[in-house]
Amino acid sequence: MHRFLIVVEKAGANFSAYSPDLPGCVATGATREEVELNMHEAIELHVRGLIEDSLPIPESSSFAEFISVK
Repeated sequence: MHRFLIVVEKAGANFSAYSPDLPGCVATGATREEVELNMHEAIELHVRGLIEDSLPIPESSSFAEFISVK
């Protein structure tokens, strides 16, 4: 099993998402739930394509953290 961080952003009237560890793997959706589902499918297809092309699957090296400031 592989795990990848995704970043979800509000983009006007919809949402967009990407994974820093999978360049070019992106998705959009009308809601946060939809973009997360679409991104899950995009990552599955991306990884399947890497396997079919005998390319290495990148290891996740990204992480996220919230910082509080006054």
